[in-house]
Amino acid sequence: MLPGAPPDDEELGARIRALRLERGMSLRALATALGISPSALSQMERGKMRPSVTRLFQIVSILQVPLAAAFGEDVPAPAAAEPVEVKPDEVVLARSGDVPALSLGHGVEYRRLTPVPIPGVEIFESVYPPGSSSSQDAEYLRHSGHEMGSVLSGTLTLDIGFERYELGPGDSIRFPSTTPHRIRNTGDVPAVAVWVNLP
Repeated sequence: MLPGAPPDDEELGARIRALRLERGMSLRALATALGISPSALSQMERGKMRPSVTRLFQIVSILQVPLAAAFGEDVPAPAAAEPVEVKPDEVVLARSGDVPALSLGHGVEYRRLTPVPIPGVEIFESVYPPGSSSSQDAEYLRHSGHEMGSVLSGTLTLDIGFERYELGPGDSIRFPSTTPHRIRNTGDVPAVAVWVNLP
């Protein structure tokens, strides 16, 4: 794979499998926690099925790793006592194309906007093609932390709990990630947003 190229389905599946194995979790145990069949999870791990945004967030949440781990970033074990050190006086540069995007179900793409992972915060650009959704079968996602997003172009529909919000260019939102939520692009042009996850 070329540097900065999006990981293909097999590579993403292999990363999910490696993270599962590093955490000492069986295929059946993770599938049960996700509420899917072991066969469906096996297809994801073999690159035969691409996870939705919701499913990927569920996987990393259960495995207690940041979303950056799906990009192939090294992550400490959940029990690690020492946090990753960020050197405030160090300059880190990533050129366009250095950081790969993740292409998920429905064609949704996530690209990390920081040159290296930053402990405690994840900042991504997300692109939702027309008709795409963060989930399969209209399911909602719940996980720990808070989310903040700002739409740069297009329109996104967010269902948060029992409320629906339409966000256009320049609109932003913040909500607790523990509230069931899903994101959709019901428009006819791609929607681009900057998304911040605070675990």
